[in-house]
Amino acid sequence: MNQPANPASPTRRTPIAFVGHGAPLIALDAEKGAPLRAWGEALGRPRAVLALSAHWERAPLTSGATETRPLVYDFGGFPRALYEVQYPAPGAPRLADRVEGLLGVPMPRSARGLDHGVWTPLVHLFPDASVPVLQVSLPSSDGARALFALGQRLAPLRDEGVLLLCSGNVTHNLGAVDFAGTSAPPRWAQDFDEWTRDTLARSDWDALLDYESRAPRYRASHPTDDHWLPLLVAAGAASVAPTTTRFPVEGWEFGSLSRRSVEFA
Repeated sequence: MNQPANPASPTRRTPIAFVGHGAPLIALDAEKGAPLRAWGEALGRPRAVLALSAHWERAPLTSGATETRPLVYDFGGFPRALYEVQYPAPGAPRLADRVEGLLGVPMPRSARGLDHGVWTPLVHLFPDASVPVLQVSLPSSDGARALFALGQRLAPLRDEGVLLLCSGNVTHNLGAVDFAGTSAPPRWAQDFDEWTRDTLARSDWDALLDYESRAPRYRASHPTDDHWLPLLVAAGAASVAPTTTRFPVEGWEFGSLSRRSVEFA
């Protein structure tokens, strides 16, 4: 299988992606998955995917499995069909070596499979599961600026055909969700989502990193930081070279969960 080590640059620099993965049930929902499928078709087939998810926090940066492993069903109380979803993507051992080279220090390795922050969007983005995937941990305890710098260190992968896929949510307050799906997005969620959109569209990295001071209602949108921080890794990678920013998926789920996804190209 084709796995990137340090190949010649492709003619088209691979975009960087932040995906709002939302609730796990999206893996079974063809309607909600349709924008992701269209996005995947527009992206084309990368040589590999390097994924970071809000659902695996560990420092230092740690590699997941480099061979196909069972998925991690890191949730409870959902229909049986969700626990039967398979996504047997090939592993990417040479990509793990390349990431280690970019870090400049040995990277701990594990046999952990893909968690739902990764496989639930991938079943729509690349449904044939033929693209090699490596998940690495989110070293959230290192702090926002270190995560932004991590993205900058991973940016050379764009020129090697690797899609950096960072998975979280622009708003993520599980205490405020409406599982009936009948409520309009609350004002605090709309304000934060709009601030994020406008800040990214301007490539205003200073404002983005100062989110706790500049963003409206950050703590209402994120009682915990885990689903916000993956976006900072993607933004860091995007900051290395001029980019255009678009939002291939927008809208809301369960009232207050933003579905906003970001492509830096």
